[in-house]
Amino acid sequence: MTSDRGNEPQRCLVTGATGYIGGRLVPELLAAGYRVRCLARSPEKLRDYPWAGEVEIVRGDVTEARSLAPAMRDVDVAYYLVHALTAGGGFEDTDRRAATVFGEQARLARVGRIVYLGGLTPSGVPEEELSPHLRSRAEVGRILLASGVPTTALRAAVIIGSGSASFEMLRYLTERLPVMVTPSWVSTRIQPIAVRDVLRLLVGSARMPREVNRTFDIGGPDLVTYREMMQRYAEVAKLAHRLILPVPMLTPRLSSHWIGLVTPVPRAIARPLAESLRYEVVCREHDIARYVPDGPGEPFDLDKALRLALQRVREARVTTRWSSASTPGVPSDPLPTDPDWAGGSLYTDVRRLGVDASPQALWRVVEGIGGEHGWYSFPLAWAVRGWLDRLLGGVGLRRGRRDTDRLRVGDSLDFWRVEEIEPGRLLRLRAEMRLPGLAWLEMCVEPDGRGRSRYRQRALFHPRGLLGHAYWWSVWPFHAVVFGGMARNIARTAAGVTSPEPASAAVSS
Repeated sequence: MTSDRGNEPQRCLVTGATGYIGGRLVPELLAAGYRVRCLARSPEKLRDYPWAGEVEIVRGDVTEARSLAPAMRDVDVAYYLVHALTAGGGFEDTDRRAATVFGEQARLARVGRIVYLGGLTPSGVPEEELSPHLRSRAEVGRILLASGVPTTALRAAVIIGSGSASFEMLRYLTERLPVMVTPSWVSTRIQPIAVRDVLRLLVGSARMPREVNRTFDIGGPDLVTYREMMQRYAEVAKLAHRLILPVPMLTPRLSSHWIGLVTPVPRAIARPLAESLRYEVVCREHDIARYVPDGPGEPFDLDKALRLALQRVREARVTTRWSSASTPGVPSDPLPTDPDWAGGSLYTDVRRLGVDASPQALWRVVEGIGGEHGWYSFPLAWAVRGWLDRLLGGVGLRRGRRDTDRLRVGDSLDFWRVEEIEPGRLLRLRAEMRLPGLAWLEMCVEPDGRGRSRYRQRALFHPRGLLGHAYWWSVWPFHAVVFGGMARNIARTAAGVTSPEPASAAVSS
């Protein structure tokens, strides 16, 4: 496992390290003895990962050759784990351009191997008839295989693991709907694979001989319909048998709305998943075992994969989630520099309170906000705002938290994302709900010098156009209830006083 460039361990470049698979692959590569370099458009999002101090993190974008060139330097294996996952137009062009640039830069840097994780395509279906997302995944694989760099292109169908979009969709549909009217694709056969097997095969692919340049179908030992998979989940979760009634009129578009309302997976992600489930996707070969042999009990069967994923969820040990990556269509601009920001209007709502609790006690409440703990004010207002966001195609409140007690930069938190966290002092959230502008929520903890605390809460809104200004002023009368109540109840909770206003998950203005 030494590099061709010397006696040092091989260096792996991982793109998509803030995503679901990439975030789990990095520690597996480190455990296998590889040196790891991570490419990220926003390196600060990797700052709080437990392995961040063991890797090299470089800023870059797979669509920009200028930033890729230094990232590829002295790399032996380059992992391509990025996709333009969105329901809007243009994503195929973005995927095509990114794969082309990545392959060219890998060839120029004399990278030893590219490893790509794509989607399993159905047998006998012309590519032009595939869903746009499956078609794009196949095209990306072809581009990388033709790059002149030996490439391993793994093709998986449904990935089962705690926090995966496929597992979350399966879990919520099965748990919330004992009786359900479903799209006809619940009768389509698929071959799911455990995320642990995907990671094992990704790591093992780094050691393939140079002459190997091909695709490999990867899947678990079970061929099931989606209906059977839901029933198997119900058995593993000890739920009653589910009554499932398929109907033909639910198109992928309608299915994505239905999935978006019932599960935490937003419509923008649900639609490509639903489109892919229309086809029978089963492995046509298991040649990968020639190069990455299966161990005892490998690959995991479906029941074991479901049990392990469910156990992780119940123990709150989900290391990455589908929402680890930025959700398509949501704002990503950082908080404007203030007070001298010259970008236009910036509305603020500031609350300050003395708190009869230590800074440590107050911080525990602040860091535990959202998800099951709620938002400490006017539950109905938060719930209504969350439902409105879902109806508009947003993420709503159902994303919850990755961890019940700890947050890190980049974590999704209901319809917010953690933009900055200074443990014990500052939590800044960026809104990802549908808004006519950009919004942030800051919570600060300071000692008062007498063993107590000071709490400062600041909501900021940068309006976009006339609608943005109108939105701010239309919700302004509710700020005293929503934001004022939130500050008071956080202070009361930290002081050990039961708040008269029950906590509940949800949103703002």
